[in-house]
Amino acid sequence: MNLLTNIHNLDVLTFYWLMARKHRQLLTRLSRIISMSADGPLYVLLAIVFWLMGHQDWAWLLAVGFAIERILYLILKKGFKRNRPADILDDFTSFIRPSDQFSFPSGHTSGAFFIAYCVSEWFPSFSISLYSWSVMVGMSRIFLGVHFPTDTVMGALLGSICAALAFGVLV
Repeated sequence: MNLLTNIHNLDVLTFYWLMARKHRQLLTRLSRIISMSADGPLYVLLAIVFWLMGHQDWAWLLAVGFAIERILYLILKKGFKRNRPADILDDFTSFIRPSDQFSFPSGHTSGAFFIAYCVSEWFPSFSISLYSWSVMVGMSRIFLGVHFPTDTVMGALLGSICAALAFGVLV
């Protein structure tokens, strides 16, 4: 448990360091837009577009892989029950209302990295753009005050692993 306490303390220090360096209004507005770009319904729309374009196998991979990612995400979220920054830090209020109670891992970041991995497999020339977007999603969740840095790092890892598994099993 001492290791987890040390990680948490480092996470809180990093969180405060990032919060002190952002230009609040502009970065908060940009973070909201970037964060919304990683909302789940857009992934469903992407799968429908692939289906309509005749790529039913891609749509199925997205659906099955994302379902696995969501199940693991929920297990981790309910298992760790890590409170969000605004619930732990006395002197902090987040800039948005989170969709659920717990912080670890970041679902937005996990979904973004899942999509980035999958779409990069099909369209490699977009890899840099997709992964840059994914990193910005993770950073936006920190800047909006709803996640600690390790929440987003673990979200990125979860999404990438689930996509790799989907490709390994389904393709």
